[in-house]
Amino acid sequence: MKLLIHVCCAPCFIAPYTHLKDDHDITAFWFNHNIHPYTEYQKRLDTLRDFIAKNNISYIEKDEYDLDRFLQNAVYKENKRCISCYYERLKYTAIIAKKGNFDAFTSTLLYSKHQNHKLMIEIAESLAKEYGVKFFYQDFREFWKEGIQLSKEEGMYRQQYCGCIYSERDRYYRPKK
Repeated sequence: MKLLIHVCCAPCFIAPYTHLKDDHDITAFWFNHNIHPYTEYQKRLDTLRDFIAKNNISYIEKDEYDLDRFLQNAVYKENKRCISCYYERLKYTAIIAKKGNFDAFTSTLLYSKHQNHKLMIEIAESLAKEYGVKFFYQDFREFWKEGIQLSKEEGMYRQQYCGCIYSERDRYYRPKK
């Protein structure tokens, strides 16, 4: 199967890639307009580029840092911000998959224990119908510990939050009581 994988970051990609590469023709796709600050965005992108080059993986990049669009979609909907974020990234993945004649698309967002899988699946299946390309679902969370180990062995930059400004706040800010 010719599979396009949306990649949020290299540490989330390494274990799914390891398990899929023998049975699928994989192309990684970077599009993560939500990551903040820009220095974080660049660290994640550079880490992925290094891994891609080192492993000779097919790769498509939509290097588009668009904090304004992310914030416009999230403001006043902060508790539901993931909906538009998942939608934007999966939509572009489906579009690229259709244009590139891929058999299916998926995302490394499905690797994280911190993401809403039910919501992502609903969005991805809707986009699959809209764009006429199959959504490939696998629960990559089963590779969670393996991915951490592999990414550490590779010396990858490992971020400590999902990527958006709100997840950064939730990870580091502790209000005084």
